[in-house]
Amino acid sequence: MKKNANPKSSTDKFSTKLGAVAAAAGSAVGLGNVWRFPYIVGEDGGAVFLILYVIFTIAISIPIMMTEFAIGRKSGLPVTSAYRSLAPHSKWGVIGVLGVLTAFLISSYYNIVSGWTLYYAVSSMGGWLSGLSEVAVADYFSSLSADPFRCIIWMMLMLGATAAVVAQGVQGGIEKYSKILMPLLFLLIVVMVVRALFLPNGLDGISFFLKPDFSKLTTKTVFDALGQSFFSMSIGMGTMTTYGSYLRKSENIATTASHVAVVDFMVAFLSGAVIFPCVFAFGVNPSQGPGLVFVTLPNIFNQMPMGQLFASFFFLLLVVAAITSSVSLLEVVVAYLKESFKYGRRKATLVASLLCLFFGILCSLSQTIFSVFDNITANVLMPIGAFLIVLFAVHRLPKDEFRAEFEAHGVSFRLFNAFYFLVKYAVPIVILIIFANGILALLGISY
Repeated sequence: MKKNANPKSSTDKFSTKLGAVAAAAGSAVGLGNVWRFPYIVGEDGGAVFLILYVIFTIAISIPIMMTEFAIGRKSGLPVTSAYRSLAPHSKWGVIGVLGVLTAFLISSYYNIVSGWTLYYAVSSMGGWLSGLSEVAVADYFSSLSADPFRCIIWMMLMLGATAAVVAQGVQGGIEKYSKILMPLLFLLIVVMVVRALFLPNGLDGISFFLKPDFSKLTTKTVFDALGQSFFSMSIGMGTMTTYGSYLRKSENIATTASHVAVVDFMVAFLSGAVIFPCVFAFGVNPSQGPGLVFVTLPNIFNQMPMGQLFASFFFLLLVVAAITSSVSLLEVVVAYLKESFKYGRRKATLVASLLCLFFGILCSLSQTIFSVFDNITANVLMPIGAFLIVLFAVHRLPKDEFRAEFEAHGVSFRLFNAFYFLVKYAVPIVILIIFANGILALLGISY
């Protein structure tokens, strides 16, 4: 096996276990947890979806994350170079290329949605949404999403904040601010949970969220839970391989991945504990779909005592969640530019940000381009990337070397054989199912 000739300096490593978990959890925790998770739960019948989501996270998503961490740390290189280093003179390097491409395309359109969250946070703090009728609230969002100029301005603000973090490096930027932003996110969400639980009929929302009704279990519920678990954990897009290269050898990979999954789940769970008491308190149908956050919730806040303050907290929470994910996406591209073109970090961050800005503008100007980027990453690139990652781990890396990465510095991983079985057999099958389901969705074929 070829040795890495360019090991990373200590400043390209996370300095503490807390920093590693906070950064990786920040990558996993994003708008999918606070925005997408609650409305998918509402559409799929509440607690039944939640149970499936937990099962799939434990059996599928965590093993893939552990695999990415192991590959990244073993190589000590970002995603594009990791696979070339571990499998020189082979075609496995395409996995790294897919990872960078996926992260770049997601970053290009993700910052647009992030910009919406910042716009709504400012609007809530300024009281601009207060007192609007239901029709006016709906028009407020429609006018924003249909106005490329405003979308570009707010996208640039979020991209600038992201670049400012990434430009300061692994320890001074990503790790430092993750350790600030993640506790802030939890503080905001806990405050909102407490407020939501004291709403009239708020406990009915918690009952819907936690009491399973298996009569609502459908094929769609299973696929939605599988897909949400898979995509929520930021796997298959190069971020966890890159962050794995920043892990010190003394870190326990299995424990780190488990902690990340717990944080990711807690944020999604607490988001549901905020939103469902609200929708039940004000007699709103929980299956409102994507408009739940930007249309339905502002209407609820307008009916709620101290609703403006609550709305400000909620959309600030969305901003924090958006930044933690966008940082990891941009870092994948920055690490690639540093490694491949020998750019300094600041130059690489500037170039990556300008590229994301250019393609983000294209997405702002064309809903078609936005949808193409979204669909091709979610339904094609991420599943293919994850599938190739697990194939690489079990068919290209010797099993004893793979295991040794998990048991470095005397760490014991007694469940390795069970983990290896999942990665070799169960996980590839599930990824192929996700891929097939995504292709059917692209073709407009329902099941």
